[in-house]
Order: sequence, then structure tokens, then C-alpha cells
Amino acid sequence: MNDISHKIGLWFDQFRRDLPWRHTRDAYRIWLSEIILQQTRVAQGLDYYKRFVAAYPTVEDLAAAPLDNVLKLWQGLGYYSRARNLHAAAQQVMAWRKEHPGKNFPDTYTDLIKLKGVGHYTAAAIASFSSEERVAVVDGNVYRVLSRLFDISTPIDTSKGQKLFQTLADEMLPEASSHHNQAMMEFGALHCTPTQPKCETCPVGMHCLALSAGTVGERPVKQGRTSVRERHFTYIIYIYKDMLWAHQRGPGDIWQGLWEFVLDESGEIQADIMEQASLLLERKHQLTHQTIYASFYVVRLPDDREPTTNAAIRSLNDDYRPFTWMEWQQLAVPRLIDEANKKLSAWF
Repeated sequence: MNDISHKIGLWFDQFRRDLPWRHTRDAYRIWLSEIILQQTRVAQGLDYYKRFVAAYPTVEDLAAAPLDNVLKLWQGLGYYSRARNLHAAAQQVMAWRKEHPGKNFPDTYTDLIKLKGVGHYTAAAIASFSSEERVAVVDGNVYRVLSRLFDISTPIDTSKGQKLFQTLADEMLPEASSHHNQAMMEFGALHCTPTQPKCETCPVGMHCLALSAGTVGERPVKQGRTSVRERHFTYIIYIYKDMLWAHQRGPGDIWQGLWEFVLDESGEIQADIMEQASLLLERKHQLTHQTIYASFYVVRLPDDREPTTNAAIRSLNDDYRPFTWMEWQQLAVPRLIDEANKKLSAWF
């Protein structure tokens, strides 16, 4: 196994990408990069990382920021629970620092795993990259590399599989954990890819059991797929002069803490409202476990009638508030709403 680690390390030295978080041992910035890159491609996450570092250069800055500002900066990345956890974890760190004088940010697996939104992989990555703690990092790329090297048919999304792959990763880990962990992850991301892996130029091809067995395309194995729920959202955008009505989504559903227009998911919109409405946009929006079919309609209320005299506005509960167009653009919204915003600007 030492030979495999050495060869992948040499490959990494030659082909690795030049990424800003690889030029620091600052646990705060490494943590930022790891949270941003969860379920996000590096090409997309890089700009967000730079913006977060510019806006919040220290954990103190992030902890003191209003959550709405953090969500707005996160807008477009999706999986907004990551942004909420990021903010909560920054505040946890500020409390942790009171018990650890002279320390800026946790850099051990034991302390990192206690932070909101930090699981085994993320805690191991930060501890390895910031302080060389000897912990093996196993992400999706590492699962793929190991499953092919050792031709493992055990599903990676089972507790048995996770234990097996973690044990293998631990056995391969040399003393210089940071270099090895980053090399394994990068090798899976750029060379041993999900489709069209570069087997013909693989530096460890002679060790790859899946290559010998002709099972590279079958590895890794997953046990099964998660069912996807379909939902139908009808948004009504009420406009009175330069005001529109919106509310902030609450807990227990997608997009918690983000803002949206008046929403009907029941399919019971009154006919008289739809007679006044103009179709703005229709979209199919795919989330991990949900498919949302959304329609956006605009209803412009007469300028000579106060909105409180309109039955549709009176029927809105206290959660809905009026915003000017300028105010509305400052709020954090889901990507789906942001698409509608681009077309809605012509109405103001």
C-alpha cells in the first residue's frame, strides 16, 4: 500500500490544481472551503470561497454577521442548510475560544466534529490539512479510487461499506497525512473519474484489481436510489406601484430562511385571481430528493386603490410583507426565485 500512496503522491505533485485553500494552514479558511465544496463543484465553489474570505476574513467577522447577509452571499449555491450551519458553527467557535485561550479555530478532529454541519469527512479533512493530524479522509472520490484499486463490490452507502473503506483508507495513511489525503481526493477528481477514467495512463494501474477484472465501470457500487418527491408550486407576485409581497420560509422544509413570493401549493387559487394574472415563467427545478414544477404569475393591482382594499392582499397572513423592488433585491432567495427576478425586473 505504501507504493500506491507514493505513486499517487507523485502524480499529485505533477497534476494538482492550484487552489487557494491549498496554500494555507489556517483552519478557518480550510473549514470555509470544505463547507462550500460539499456537494458543489470546485469550479463553482471557488468564486464563493473568494467572496466569503473577502466579506468575512476572520471567524469573528462571520460569527457577528446577520444570518440574512450570510444567506444572501450564499445565494445560488443551494443546500442552504450549509450556510445556516456555517453561521451557527462560527458562533460555536467564538464560545470555544473562551475555553481555549490563544487558539483561533479548532484544528483537531475531536474539537471539529462538535461543530454544526461538520461530519466525519469534514472534521478529518480540516484536521489533516491544517495540523497534519493523522486521520484518513474518505470522500466520494476516495471511495471510487479504493473500490477500483481493490475491486470491492460492497456498497459504499451501507454501514458495512463505510467501515470497510475507512479501514482501508486508515491502513494506507502515511505519516504525512495532508499530502496523501489531498492526493487521493485529487486523483479521484481528475484521473480516476466516474466516467472515462484514464486507465491507460494510470500510475497505479498495475495495482488496480478492477482494471484486471474488467469491472472499473461497475465500481463503486451503491445499494439503491432515494425516491424523489414531486411538488407543484404556483407563485403569485402581487405588485402595487413599486411594492410586491413576499415572506420568509420557516423551518421544516426546503429553503429555510430564504424569501419567496406568495405561494400556493394546494392548487386552489381562485379563478378571479388567475383572470388578472400574467404568466411570467414556468420552470422545472431539480433538488436532490424533490422535483419542483413552478409557475410564476404576476398580478398588478390598480394604482388608484390601496392594496388593503384588495381581497387578495387582505387574505394574506401576517407572514407576508410588502417590499420595494430595491428592498426585494437585497434579500436572500432560492435560485428558482432568482430566475423569476430576472424576468420580473421589467415590471418595475
